[in-house]
Amino acid sequence: MTEKVTKNEMTSLEKAKLVAEFADDMKAVDIETLDIKAKTSIADYFIVCTGTSDVHIRAICERVAEKLRDVGVRPLRQSDRSETGGGWMLFDYGDVVLHVMLEEKRQFYDLESFWQNLPQDPSLIIDEVVAPQESSIPSDK
Repeated sequence: MTEKVTKNEMTSLEKAKLVAEFADDMKAVDIETLDIKAKTSIADYFIVCTGTSDVHIRAICERVAEKLRDVGVRPLRQSDRSETGGGWMLFDYGDVVLHVMLEEKRQFYDLESFWQNLPQDPSLIIDEVVAPQESSIPSDK
């Protein structure tokens, strides 16, 4: 996947940085940005962070959603297990997915290790276009 540009000309990397920044503003703990674009087609980046309680998790996600709405970005879907004590909320922004988890959920699922150890998918790696090199064969001029 290449750096996608959203309708307001924001790349997926710029969006990921904003998500991490807004989560940090809400005192999310241990914020990690995982670059997964060469490993899966589901997203370019996962932002994984820890909330200290279900209420904190909800506050982080709501603030991120509010701030992104202000710049014209809305989640495609969201999963909310914090109301039932699930300790994990996920907001899917298409090319960027935010995971906010309680520490015990984060340690159990260990998304960072999973995605770090997953091999790259060769079909997702885009080769850079290389300019043709000048031929070493002399021309007949």
